[in-house]
Amino acid sequence: MLSRLSRLGLALPRSVSVLSTRFVSQSKADSAISSTAVTEMYEPVNQSGHGEVSPFSKNPDFHGFSTDPEEDVRNMKMGFFLGISVALVIGGTFIHYLPDHGYMRKWARREAERLILLREKDGLPLIEENYYDVSKIILPSSNED
Repeated sequence: MLSRLSRLGLALPRSVSVLSTRFVSQSKADSAISSTAVTEMYEPVNQSGHGEVSPFSKNPDFHGFSTDPEEDVRNMKMGFFLGISVALVIGGTFIHYLPDHGYMRKWARREAERLILLREKDGLPLIEENYYDVSKIILPSSNED
């Protein structure tokens, strides 16, 4: 494949220099009767004074933001600065503050196993009957409605 590309590299400048070139397919046919496909390369129609003018001919440093060269450069710089800033700063901040599902689950399991071992060693039940300390809970009196 690479040898074919190198041959194409040598033949390409010659075929471009000759404008009215005929290309003939020389691939092997599947059947006994074969036909050759002939295509011609035509010159582009010269439209002098008509059609669109390329922005690159007016401004070689055209970036596609505006037809005015100074505004084009200013908009390009602003667009890339804000685009990269948004992508890096806000995107990085967003990724940093995403919940850490995998690591926190592992940590929670290790912490639970540690607390279970401590409670078993101390002879305490794994879960208390009252999750909150009853003496610290202030309940409204039954007279208040």
